[in-house]
Amino acid sequence: MKIACNKFNPPLGGLLAAELYKSSGQEINISWGNESSITLSNSNKPVPYVTSNDLIRILENTFNKSLEPLQKVTMNHWLSFSLTLEDDIPKSIQYLDQTLGPITYLVGETLTVSDLAVFSVLHVSAKFKDVSKKNPAKNVQRWMKLIESQPCVIKALKALPAEVLDTLNKSSSRKSPSSNEAGSGRQQEGKFIDLPHAEMGKVVVRFPPEASGYLHIGHAKAALLNQYYQVAFQGKLVMRFDDTNPAKENAEFEKVILEDVAMLEIKPDMFTHTSQYFDLMMEMCEKLIKEGKAFVDDTPAEQMKNEREQKIDSKNRNNSVEKNLQLWEEMKKATDVGVQCCVRAKIDMQSANGCMRDPTIYRCKPETHPRTGTQYKVYPTYDFACPIVDSIEGVTHVLRTMEYHDRDPQFYWFIEALGIRKPYIWEYSRLSMTNTVLSKRKLTWFVEQGLVDGWDDPRMPTVRGVLRRGMTVEGLRQFIQAQGSSRSVVFMEWDKIWAINKKVIDPIAPRYTALESNPVPVNLKGVSESTLTVALHPKNADVGNKQVWVAPRLLIDQVDAKTLKEGENATFINYGNILINKIHKAADGSVTSIDATPNLDNKDYKKTLKLTWLADTEKSSQVEVYCVYFDHIISKAVLGKDEDFKQYIGHQTRWEVHMIGEPELLKVKVGDIIQLQRRGFFRVDVAPAPPSPHTSRATPLVLFHVPDGHTKEMPGQVSVLYLFSPLVALQGTRRRKMW
Repeated sequence: MKIACNKFNPPLGGLLAAELYKSSGQEINISWGNESSITLSNSNKPVPYVTSNDLIRILENTFNKSLEPLQKVTMNHWLSFSLTLEDDIPKSIQYLDQTLGPITYLVGETLTVSDLAVFSVLHVSAKFKDVSKKNPAKNVQRWMKLIESQPCVIKALKALPAEVLDTLNKSSSRKSPSSNEAGSGRQQEGKFIDLPHAEMGKVVVRFPPEASGYLHIGHAKAALLNQYYQVAFQGKLVMRFDDTNPAKENAEFEKVILEDVAMLEIKPDMFTHTSQYFDLMMEMCEKLIKEGKAFVDDTPAEQMKNEREQKIDSKNRNNSVEKNLQLWEEMKKATDVGVQCCVRAKIDMQSANGCMRDPTIYRCKPETHPRTGTQYKVYPTYDFACPIVDSIEGVTHVLRTMEYHDRDPQFYWFIEALGIRKPYIWEYSRLSMTNTVLSKRKLTWFVEQGLVDGWDDPRMPTVRGVLRRGMTVEGLRQFIQAQGSSRSVVFMEWDKIWAINKKVIDPIAPRYTALESNPVPVNLKGVSESTLTVALHPKNADVGNKQVWVAPRLLIDQVDAKTLKEGENATFINYGNILINKIHKAADGSVTSIDATPNLDNKDYKKTLKLTWLADTEKSSQVEVYCVYFDHIISKAVLGKDEDFKQYIGHQTRWEVHMIGEPELLKVKVGDIIQLQRRGFFRVDVAPAPPSPHTSRATPLVLFHVPDGHTKEMPGQVSVLYLFSPLVALQGTRRRKMW
């Protein structure tokens, strides 16, 4: 295995993990440069990675295939935790300190990559050092010293080049932002780079999707990035449909894309189609032909491809202008001769840049165009149309991904050859996400095969899919802004985007209660039926209040009941402390019922078990709830260039858990994001409804689980990680496989 590391962005945790595996006999070679990639022993092609976690996960998948399911769940938790621990360092350190109290290592009895991932972040964190000076966490300090003393850590740190150490030291000594800076949008969006030659009020950007499919999260980055500069410079955003290929265009997709853009809360200043300029582009093509800067070629496509690769001039390259114009007329009529031809720009067949080797600028396509019908038989290529329309529409800054880098000289060649206004190209990195595909062709395959419910399935990386799963537009916007217009290769884990989204929904999501469908009754002495008014959010009064019923008989989860002890208090959330008198159990150890006494005068909640509960009374009607959980549609995080994604799709990707909820859940609406206490965040996909007159059955509430970036396991909590573990069967949770 070969690991290439970027010396300006060293993957410290990944390097520590690599040294850990080297110490166990694995052959791993590490080199330093300006890129981040890994080449596996069974492949000659490097696979890019971005974060240290990317590298750790690849190493784990390669060298640690015998990991126990529960250990894998815990490892995933700590890797996710390491991504966001600096976001709220005091709380993160407090949580870590409590966890490390009774244990030596984070997972199991020996050093693992979980320890190395968290250690690597804290080792260079200025925030951690600031917090440690004021309030040292003893267990964390002990653990840090233990990890520092490990042979693989010592060896890996000593092997770091001087310039890498300097980069890490600068990161470690960098001061945390002041409270004023932290609250500044400009500071938070520091990765955005001011556009060259940009003037306030004069910047014009554009978003030009092809109407051939639904927008996915990669398109969302492009759209939101353009919107950012539209707003930042008080400029204009052009929404343009690139409809240069009649075979791919679909009027229905235009409608869909406009809806997607509206969902993203983007408001373009102008809507256009490339086809509006077909006549003008045909004139410009003829201009190039007449000036000897373009020629008509009837070379077969495969032969043309080979000639371009071998830098061989086409036999038609030196045709006379008259012959070229004659063949151009044949193309415009789509005659038998014309359909075999294309127009090519005469640039430089000996160029090292393949895009400059006489590229095609016009094709003969007799298909019907969705907007222009059969009016035209020839259509410009995207590469020819784009600079022309950008210039005509007044675009000042063309934002496009690094994959177009080799086409930039071609873009400017057309501008100069045609003598039109020159926009400025600004490149940024293309967004790629782990455990998914963003190719329209591959996503279409998932839909056609019935592996997902449609383009808005929550497992799909489409705009509709991620929003339906519970991503907010603000969360998506903050995720894109966190990357900014960086040119670094971006291969992001989903953990990061969901962690950012949690910061948006946590302060405003109302809290509700739901239990598993086999609850345990708690019989209370001296209690009569009554109601309590409690806050829907413990820290945000603006969210409102709800009514909670109390009754002589309360219900709790079986998993919670098993943790109770006779003679001890338990805190029933929103009610108070209750003294457990007697626990009744069946022969198999399950709890059948509990006798208890309210102890509401006791306000000591520090060391008590916190429980969610429901009143068992006819006055408090229970709501039938189905909580739906999802896994990635691709089981492998990063696919190699030649790997077939279909090899990684056989796993279960959707689960449904039947629950009962409090009556206040009858008020939720489709699209609401709520929190089920101690279970996580959910988006309402189907709102509950009264019994139908035809079936006499009420419509149950269907909730889609919203990932939060790093889910903490808690007694009685049903988390996505918990559901994926085989141990779920031992906990008695009912599951039903869905497809």
